Amino acid sequence: MEPPQPDAPNASFYQPSVLLLMGIPGMGRSHHRLISIPFCLLYFVALLGNCIILFIIGRTTSLHEPMYYFLSMLALMDLGLVLCTLPTTLGIFWFDARAIGFDACLTQMYFIHVVSMLESSVLLAMAFDRFVAISRPLRYKAILTKPTILKIGLAMLVRAAVALLPIPFLLRRLTYCSNNSLSHSFCLHPDIMKLACKDVDISVNVLYGLIIILSTAGIDSLLIVLSYFLIIRTVIKVGPKGKCLKALNTCVSHICAVLIFFIPMIGLSIIHRFGNGVDPLVKAMVAYVYLIVPPALNPIIYSIKSKQIRKAIWKLLLWKMERRGEAVTVSVQFSRCETSHDAVPWTVLYPVELPAQILQRKPAQ
Repeated sequence: MEPPQPDAPNASFYQPSVLLLMGIPGMGRSHHRLISIPFCLLYFVALLGNCIILFIIGRTTSLHEPMYYFLSMLALMDLGLVLCTLPTTLGIFWFDARAIGFDACLTQMYFIHVVSMLESSVLLAMAFDRFVAISRPLRYKAILTKPTILKIGLAMLVRAAVALLPIPFLLRRLTYCSNNSLSHSFCLHPDIMKLACKDVDISVNVLYGLIIILSTAGIDSLLIVLSYFLIIRTVIKVGPKGKCLKALNTCVSHICAVLIFFIPMIGLSIIHRFGNGVDPLVKAMVAYVYLIVPPALNPIIYSIKSKQIRKAIWKLLLWKMERRGEAVTVSVQFSRCETSHDAVPWTVLYPVELPAQILQRKPAQ
Protein backbone atom coordinates (compact mmCIF):
# COMPACT_ATOMS: atom_id res chain seq x y z
CA MET A 1 0.00 0.00 0.00
CA GLU A 2 1.54 3.28 -1.11
CA PRO A 3 0.28 6.67 0.02
CA PRO A 4 -0.56 9.15 -2.72
CA GLN A 5 1.94 11.82 -3.75
CA PRO A 6 1.22 14.91 -1.61
CA ASP A 7 0.11 18.12 -3.17
CA ALA A 8 2.68 20.90 -3.21
CA PRO A 9 0.82 23.25 -0.79
CA ASN A 10 0.46 20.59 1.90
CA ALA A 11 3.75 18.81 1.22
CA SER A 12 5.45 20.21 4.30
CA PHE A 13 2.76 18.66 6.53
CA TYR A 14 2.61 15.25 4.93
CA GLN A 15 3.55 12.13 6.89
CA PRO A 16 2.86 8.54 5.81
CA SER A 17 0.27 6.77 7.93
CA VAL A 18 1.80 3.35 7.18
CA LEU A 19 5.32 2.15 6.40
CA LEU A 20 6.22 -1.21 4.89
CA LEU A 21 8.90 -3.34 6.52
CA MET A 22 11.14 -5.67 4.54
CA GLY A 23 12.05 -9.26 5.37
CA ILE A 24 14.89 -10.98 3.53
CA PRO A 25 15.19 -9.23 0.13
CA GLY A 26 14.41 -11.46 -2.83
CA MET A 27 12.58 -14.13 -0.78
CA GLY A 28 8.89 -14.88 -0.90
CA ARG A 29 6.49 -15.81 1.90
CA SER A 30 7.27 -19.54 1.70
CA HIS A 31 10.99 -18.91 1.99
CA HIS A 32 10.40 -16.55 4.91
CA ARG A 33 8.64 -19.30 6.87
CA LEU A 34 11.55 -21.63 6.27
CA ILE A 35 14.19 -19.09 7.20
CA SER A 36 12.22 -18.17 10.33
CA ILE A 37 13.49 -21.41 11.93
CA PRO A 38 17.06 -20.19 12.62
CA PHE A 39 15.69 -16.79 13.66
CA CYS A 40 13.32 -18.47 16.15
CA LEU A 41 16.25 -20.50 17.45
CA LEU A 42 18.37 -17.36 17.93
CA TYR A 43 15.52 -15.55 19.68
CA PHE A 44 14.86 -18.57 21.93
CA VAL A 45 18.54 -18.88 22.88
CA ALA A 46 18.74 -15.13 23.56
CA LEU A 47 15.63 -15.07 25.75
CA LEU A 48 16.43 -18.26 27.64
CA GLY A 49 20.15 -17.58 28.04
CA ASN A 50 19.81 -14.03 29.32
CA CYS A 51 16.97 -14.96 31.67
CA ILE A 52 19.14 -17.75 33.10
CA ILE A 53 22.04 -15.32 33.57
CA LEU A 54 19.78 -12.88 35.45
CA PHE A 55 18.24 -15.66 37.55
CA ILE A 56 21.60 -17.19 38.45
CA ILE A 57 23.16 -13.87 39.44
CA GLY A 58 20.11 -12.84 41.44
CA ARG A 59 19.93 -16.18 43.28
CA THR A 60 23.63 -16.80 43.96
CA THR A 61 25.00 -14.52 46.69
CA SER A 62 28.60 -15.29 45.74
CA LEU A 63 27.95 -13.58 42.39
CA HIS A 64 26.81 -10.31 43.98
CA GLU A 65 29.97 -8.56 42.86
CA PRO A 66 30.58 -5.57 40.53
CA MET A 67 31.55 -7.74 37.54
CA TYR A 68 28.30 -9.69 37.70
CA TYR A 69 26.18 -6.61 38.33
CA PHE A 70 27.47 -5.24 35.02
CA LEU A 71 26.86 -8.63 33.41
CA SER A 72 23.25 -8.40 34.62
CA MET A 73 22.97 -5.00 32.91
CA LEU A 74 24.32 -6.51 29.69
CA ALA A 75 21.76 -9.32 29.90
CA LEU A 76 18.96 -6.76 30.40
CA MET A 77 20.13 -4.80 27.34
CA ASP A 78 20.24 -8.00 25.28
CA LEU A 79 16.69 -8.83 26.33
CA GLY A 80 15.67 -5.29 25.37
CA LEU A 81 17.13 -5.67 21.87
CA VAL A 82 15.35 -9.00 21.43
CA LEU A 83 11.98 -7.65 22.57
CA CYS A 84 12.34 -4.58 20.32
CA THR A 85 12.90 -6.55 17.11
CA LEU A 86 11.13 -9.87 17.72
CA PRO A 87 7.46 -8.82 17.08
CA THR A 88 8.00 -7.23 13.67
CA THR A 89 10.64 -9.70 12.45
CA LEU A 90 8.62 -12.83 13.22
CA GLY A 91 5.43 -11.05 12.14
CA ILE A 92 6.92 -10.70 8.64
CA PHE A 93 8.33 -14.25 8.52
CA TRP A 94 5.19 -15.97 9.80
CA PHE A 95 2.26 -13.79 8.72
CA ASP A 96 3.75 -11.47 6.07
CA ALA A 97 2.64 -8.57 8.30
CA ARG A 98 4.76 -5.84 6.72
CA ALA A 99 2.68 -2.77 7.55
CA ILE A 100 3.55 -0.68 10.59
CA GLY A 101 2.13 2.67 11.66
CA PHE A 102 4.40 5.69 11.36
CA ASP A 103 4.17 6.49 15.10
CA ALA A 104 4.74 2.84 16.01
CA CYS A 105 7.79 2.80 13.73
CA LEU A 106 9.25 5.89 15.42
CA THR A 107 8.66 4.32 18.83
CA GLN A 108 10.39 1.08 17.85
CA MET A 109 13.27 3.03 16.29
CA TYR A 110 13.75 5.11 19.45
CA PHE A 111 13.91 2.09 21.76
CA ILE A 112 16.20 0.12 19.44
CA HIS A 113 18.71 2.99 19.34
CA VAL A 114 18.40 3.67 23.09
CA VAL A 115 19.03 0.03 24.01
CA SER A 116 21.92 -0.18 21.52
CA MET A 117 23.53 2.89 23.07
CA LEU A 118 22.97 1.44 26.54
CA GLU A 119 24.68 -1.80 25.50
CA SER A 120 27.65 0.20 24.24
CA SER A 121 27.79 2.02 27.60
CA VAL A 122 27.56 -1.23 29.57
CA LEU A 123 30.46 -2.72 27.59
CA LEU A 124 32.50 0.39 28.45
CA ALA A 125 31.57 0.04 32.13
CA MET A 126 32.61 -3.61 32.03
CA ALA A 127 35.99 -2.62 30.55
CA PHE A 128 36.46 -0.13 33.41
CA ASP A 129 35.47 -2.89 35.85
CA ARG A 130 38.19 -5.20 34.47
CA PHE A 131 40.75 -2.39 34.61
CA VAL A 132 40.00 -1.67 38.28
CA ALA A 133 39.97 -5.38 39.16
CA ILE A 134 43.41 -5.93 37.61
CA SER A 135 45.15 -2.67 38.45
CA ARG A 136 43.59 -2.06 41.91
CA PRO A 137 42.62 -5.54 43.17
CA LEU A 138 42.78 -4.61 46.87
CA ARG A 139 40.50 -1.60 46.42
CA TYR A 140 38.25 -3.18 43.77
CA LYS A 141 35.11 -3.54 45.90
CA ALA A 142 35.77 -0.26 47.69
CA ILE A 143 35.83 1.62 44.37
CA LEU A 144 32.91 -0.15 42.68
CA THR A 145 30.38 -0.16 45.50
CA LYS A 146 26.67 -0.80 44.93
CA PRO A 147 25.75 2.93 45.07
CA THR A 148 28.53 3.69 42.57
CA ILE A 149 27.30 0.99 40.19
CA LEU A 150 23.73 2.29 40.53
CA LYS A 151 24.89 5.82 39.68
CA ILE A 152 26.78 4.51 36.65
CA GLY A 153 23.65 2.71 35.46
CA LEU A 154 21.45 5.80 35.90
CA ALA A 155 24.00 7.98 34.10
CA MET A 156 24.04 5.57 31.14
CA LEU A 157 20.23 5.54 30.99
CA VAL A 158 19.94 9.34 31.11
CA ARG A 159 22.64 9.78 28.46
CA ALA A 160 20.94 7.41 26.02
CA ALA A 161 17.38 8.66 26.61
CA VAL A 162 18.25 12.36 26.34
CA ALA A 163 20.71 12.09 23.44
CA LEU A 164 18.25 10.21 21.22
CA LEU A 165 15.08 12.09 22.23
CA PRO A 166 15.28 14.68 19.38
CA ILE A 167 15.48 12.03 16.62
CA PRO A 168 11.73 11.21 16.40
CA PHE A 169 10.94 14.94 16.21
CA LEU A 170 13.58 15.49 13.51
CA LEU A 171 11.95 12.73 11.46
CA ARG A 172 8.46 14.15 11.97
CA ARG A 173 9.42 17.49 10.45
CA LEU A 174 10.42 15.87 7.12
CA THR A 175 8.20 15.62 4.06
CA TYR A 176 7.68 12.06 2.76
CA CYS A 177 6.70 11.04 -0.74
CA SER A 178 5.23 7.93 -2.33
CA ASN A 179 8.01 5.50 -1.37
CA ASN A 180 7.21 4.01 2.04
CA SER A 181 9.23 0.76 1.91
CA LEU A 182 11.99 0.29 4.49
CA SER A 183 15.09 -1.90 4.11
CA HIS A 184 14.75 -3.98 7.28
CA SER A 185 12.16 -5.84 9.33
CA PHE A 186 12.48 -3.14 12.01
CA CYS A 187 12.76 0.63 12.00
CA LEU A 188 16.13 2.42 12.06
CA HIS A 189 16.82 6.15 11.86
CA PRO A 190 18.90 6.15 8.62
CA ASP A 191 16.31 3.95 6.93
CA ILE A 192 13.33 6.20 7.75
CA MET A 193 15.30 9.36 6.94
CA LYS A 194 15.96 8.18 3.37
CA LEU A 195 12.20 7.97 2.68
CA ALA A 196 12.00 11.77 2.62
CA CYS A 197 11.34 13.47 -0.70
CA LYS A 198 14.43 14.19 -2.79
CA ASP A 199 14.00 17.95 -2.58
CA VAL A 200 13.83 17.87 1.25
CA ASP A 201 16.94 18.89 3.16
CA ILE A 202 17.90 16.07 5.56
CA SER A 203 21.32 17.48 6.44
CA VAL A 204 20.22 18.22 10.03
CA ASN A 205 19.22 14.56 10.51
CA VAL A 206 22.46 13.34 8.95
CA LEU A 207 24.61 15.68 11.03
CA TYR A 208 22.81 14.93 14.29
CA GLY A 209 22.98 11.18 13.68
CA LEU A 210 26.71 11.45 12.95
CA ILE A 211 27.31 13.49 16.11
CA ILE A 212 25.39 10.98 18.22
CA ILE A 213 27.20 7.92 16.86
CA LEU A 214 30.63 9.53 17.25
CA SER A 215 29.97 10.96 20.71
CA THR A 216 28.53 7.72 22.11
CA ALA A 217 29.60 4.50 20.42
CA GLY A 218 32.70 6.15 18.95
CA ILE A 219 33.96 7.46 22.29
CA ASP A 220 32.91 4.24 24.06
CA SER A 221 34.93 2.09 21.66
CA LEU A 222 38.00 4.33 22.00
CA LEU A 223 37.78 4.23 25.81
CA ILE A 224 37.44 0.44 25.72
CA VAL A 225 40.62 0.23 23.62
CA LEU A 226 42.35 2.59 26.07
CA SER A 227 41.19 0.46 29.01
CA TYR A 228 42.73 -2.66 27.48
CA PHE A 229 45.93 -0.81 26.70
CA LEU A 230 46.18 0.11 30.39
CA ILE A 231 45.22 -3.43 31.40
CA ILE A 232 47.96 -4.95 29.23
CA ARG A 233 50.51 -2.47 30.57
CA THR A 234 49.50 -3.32 34.14
CA VAL A 235 49.59 -7.07 33.49
CA ILE A 236 53.06 -6.88 31.95
CA LYS A 237 54.30 -5.23 35.14
CA VAL A 238 52.89 -8.09 37.24
CA GLY A 239 55.80 -10.35 36.37
CA PRO A 240 55.61 -14.05 35.36
CA LYS A 241 53.97 -14.98 32.11
CA GLY A 242 51.59 -17.38 33.83
CA LYS A 243 50.15 -14.61 35.98
CA CYS A 244 49.78 -12.39 32.91
CA LEU A 245 47.78 -15.02 31.05
CA LYS A 246 45.64 -15.74 34.11
CA ALA A 247 44.81 -12.05 34.52
CA LEU A 248 44.00 -11.59 30.82
CA ASN A 249 41.84 -14.72 30.83
CA THR A 250 39.26 -12.85 32.91
CA CYS A 251 38.87 -10.38 30.01
CA VAL A 252 38.30 -12.89 27.19
CA SER A 253 34.51 -12.99 27.55
CA HIS A 254 34.28 -9.21 27.53
CA ILE A 255 36.56 -8.89 24.48
CA CYS A 256 34.33 -11.34 22.57
CA ALA A 257 31.20 -9.39 23.57
CA VAL A 258 32.80 -6.13 22.43
CA LEU A 259 33.81 -7.55 19.05
CA ILE A 260 30.46 -9.16 18.21
CA PHE A 261 28.65 -5.91 19.07
CA PHE A 262 30.85 -3.14 17.67
CA ILE A 263 31.99 -4.77 14.40
CA PRO A 264 28.44 -5.26 12.98
CA MET A 265 27.38 -1.84 14.31
CA ILE A 266 30.28 -0.07 12.56
CA GLY A 267 29.62 -2.08 9.40
CA LEU A 268 25.93 -1.16 9.37
CA SER A 269 26.70 2.52 10.00
CA ILE A 270 29.15 2.57 7.07
CA ILE A 271 26.66 0.80 4.79
CA HIS A 272 23.87 3.28 5.61
CA ARG A 273 26.19 6.26 5.19
CA PHE A 274 28.20 5.28 2.09
CA GLY A 275 26.74 2.04 0.73
CA ASN A 276 24.15 3.24 -1.76
CA GLY A 277 25.17 0.52 -4.20
CA VAL A 278 25.39 -2.29 -1.63
CA ASP A 279 23.22 -5.35 -2.24
CA PRO A 280 20.02 -5.07 -0.11
CA LEU A 281 20.58 -8.64 1.07
CA VAL A 282 23.97 -7.68 2.54
CA LYS A 283 22.44 -4.65 4.25
CA ALA A 284 19.65 -6.76 5.76
CA MET A 285 21.97 -9.53 6.99
CA VAL A 286 24.39 -7.07 8.63
CA ALA A 287 21.44 -5.50 10.49
CA TYR A 288 20.28 -8.93 11.70
CA VAL A 289 23.80 -9.79 12.85
CA TYR A 290 24.01 -6.48 14.71
CA LEU A 291 20.70 -6.74 16.58
CA ILE A 292 20.03 -10.49 16.96
CA VAL A 293 23.36 -12.35 17.14
CA PRO A 294 24.98 -10.56 20.16
CA PRO A 295 21.99 -11.21 22.49
CA ALA A 296 22.15 -14.92 21.59
CA LEU A 297 25.93 -15.31 21.86
CA ASN A 298 26.66 -13.23 24.98
CA PRO A 299 25.09 -15.63 27.53
CA ILE A 300 26.80 -18.58 25.82
CA ILE A 301 30.18 -16.85 25.90
CA TYR A 302 29.90 -15.91 29.56
CA SER A 303 28.58 -19.35 30.52
CA ILE A 304 31.55 -21.03 28.84
CA LYS A 305 34.30 -18.66 29.97
CA SER A 306 33.10 -17.79 33.49
CA LYS A 307 33.84 -20.57 35.96
CA GLN A 308 31.57 -18.99 38.59
CA ILE A 309 28.60 -18.84 36.20
CA ARG A 310 29.15 -22.47 35.13
CA LYS A 311 29.43 -23.58 38.73
CA ALA A 312 26.24 -21.74 39.69
CA ILE A 313 24.32 -23.25 36.74
CA TRP A 314 25.47 -26.79 37.58
CA LYS A 315 24.63 -26.23 41.23
CA LEU A 316 21.12 -25.12 40.28
CA LEU A 317 20.63 -28.13 37.97
CA LEU A 318 21.88 -30.56 40.61
CA TRP A 319 19.65 -28.93 43.22
CA LYS A 320 16.65 -29.36 40.92
CA MET A 321 17.52 -33.02 40.34
CA GLU A 322 17.99 -33.61 44.06
CA ARG A 323 14.65 -31.99 44.81
CA ARG A 324 12.95 -34.29 42.32
CA GLY A 325 14.71 -37.28 43.85
CA GLU A 326 13.68 -36.18 47.36
CA ALA A 327 10.05 -35.87 46.29
CA VAL A 328 10.05 -39.44 44.95
CA THR A 329 11.83 -40.80 48.04
CA VAL A 330 9.47 -39.08 50.42
CA SER A 331 6.35 -40.32 48.64
CA VAL A 332 7.64 -43.91 48.62
CA GLN A 333 8.68 -43.85 52.28
CA PHE A 334 5.35 -42.36 53.38
CA SER A 335 3.60 -45.19 51.60
CA ARG A 336 5.76 -47.79 53.35
CA CYS A 337 5.17 -46.22 56.74
CA GLU A 338 1.43 -45.98 56.37
CA THR A 339 1.00 -49.58 55.24
CA SER A 340 3.50 -51.28 57.55
CA HIS A 341 2.70 -49.22 60.69
CA ASP A 342 6.41 -49.22 61.42
CA ALA A 343 7.32 -47.51 64.73
CA VAL A 344 10.78 -46.46 63.53
CA PRO A 345 11.22 -42.66 63.60
CA TRP A 346 10.87 -41.00 60.23
CA THR A 347 14.30 -39.40 60.68
CA VAL A 348 15.77 -42.84 60.04
CA LEU A 349 13.48 -43.82 57.18
CA TYR A 350 14.00 -40.64 55.12
CA PRO A 351 17.58 -39.63 54.29
CA VAL A 352 16.40 -36.20 53.06
CA GLU A 353 16.09 -32.75 54.56
CA LEU A 354 12.52 -32.17 55.80
CA PRO A 355 11.03 -29.48 58.06
CA ALA A 356 11.72 -30.00 61.77
CA GLN A 357 8.03 -30.42 62.67
CA ILE A 358 7.77 -33.33 60.21
CA LEU A 359 11.01 -34.99 61.30
CA GLN A 360 9.89 -35.00 64.95
CA ARG A 361 6.64 -36.80 64.22
CA LYS A 362 6.19 -40.54 64.80
CA PRO A 363 3.96 -42.75 62.71
CA ALA A 364 0.70 -43.83 64.32
CA GLN A 365 0.83 -47.10 66.24
